[in-house]
Amino acid sequence: MTENDVLRDADFLVVGGTGKTGRRVVERLRARGAAVRVGSRSAEDGRTRFVWEEEDTWGPALEGVGAVYLVPPGELRSPSSAESVKAFAARAVAAGVRRIVLLSAREDGELLDGERAVQESGVAEWTILRPSWFAQNFSEDFFYRPILAGQVRISTGDGLEPFIDVEDIADVAVAALTDEGHAGEIYELSGPRLLTFGDAIAEIGRAAGRELSYVPLSEEEFTAEWTQLGTPPPLIAVLNRLFGIIRDGHNAHLSDGVQRALGREPRDIAEYIEATAATGVWAEPKA
Repeated sequence: MTENDVLRDADFLVVGGTGKTGRRVVERLRARGAAVRVGSRSAEDGRTRFVWEEEDTWGPALEGVGAVYLVPPGELRSPSSAESVKAFAARAVAAGVRRIVLLSAREDGELLDGERAVQESGVAEWTILRPSWFAQNFSEDFFYRPILAGQVRISTGDGLEPFIDVEDIADVAVAALTDEGHAGEIYELSGPRLLTFGDAIAEIGRAAGRELSYVPLSEEEFTAEWTQLGTPPPLIAVLNRLFGIIRDGHNAHLSDGVQRALGREPRDIAEYIEATAATGVWAEPKA
């Protein structure tokens, strides 16, 4: 029996299956006719209950699974996240999982403990994805409400970022989960163009037909304002660190992971902006 036969006869588990990348991975796998378990905190709507803090949910989720798309709990550079990934990877290998695709992040080429845990888990095939900032954060996450309000106030300064379309991340993930030739690869994923956050927000404003502004804040100003908005302090700390990386220019480079994994160019953020604006999601709220 070949590796492909093993994977063909087994289920896929998508940890974080309702998130930005996970749900797109689920859609693509199901479009291929694969049996997919959607790991989430809730078992509603046919999902598989998976809770990082409750290890007794891991075994049932892994039973009969051949490949896993793994979205870690929090940042992989944190010891707690790395330990959870290490423990889960060991359980996955013991359960017969043959392939793990791990969602990580750009970290200046540094091998994170959570990545190392997967590499050293004994799994037959691993692939690591290191994407830049998601374009979809402007419509599905951090910056959506500020855009609706007409002004984005964050501490990224004039730092450049090659925003990646989450659709590209999902395409690479599914290729790594289902096709040959991706084992042992670390794919750094970025879009094809460098922009400041101000550039991106200006493009969104033009596409949405609205006047939007970007206001660069200091780290202290950002902390004060987002604390007042009720943002949890741990999340503010993470965002400040990530924004600092952008502000200092560490992310101001393009990567070739999409090209290497898929043999095509990544989508430009303009494609995402045009398609998203057409849905009306950024329309000015009615009074």
